[in-house]
Amino acid sequence: MAFGGFDRGAQNAPMAEINMIPLIDVMLVLLVIFIITAPLLTHAVKVDLPKATSTPNITRPQNVQLAIDRDGVVYWNGEVVDEAGWRSRMQAAAALSPQPEVHVRGDNTVAYGKVARVLSDAARLGLTRIGFITDPNETP
Repeated sequence: MAFGGFDRGAQNAPMAEINMIPLIDVMLVLLVIFIITAPLLTHAVKVDLPKATSTPNITRPQNVQLAIDRDGVVYWNGEVVDEAGWRSRMQAAAALSPQPEVHVRGDNTVAYGKVARVLSDAARLGLTRIGFITDPNETP
């Protein structure tokens, strides 16, 4: 801090320190003003809302279990289907509202091309909710 002294030679030199006390005082006053006025700015209207109980009407989409075993055989909800069969069922499922979720269970040893062909057919025919089912307990 810059305090006055008895040395006459230092009076002509410019003061290089900033007095922070007035700035701190102003900030504390503003803080107190904001603390006092903030609760007054919330406008709340007391309203007794009516009580009603109802259950929401949520229509959950059905799930389609699509499995591909190690031999490349495709199962639609446990039923064996050929290529024309899964395409017609995918087209019918895409037209439903809400659209069903397709859960794909592919065998670990099945050829990737078979799974890719089934997934591309699903996307091309309009199914958008596709998920892969894996075994979380299996270690690589």
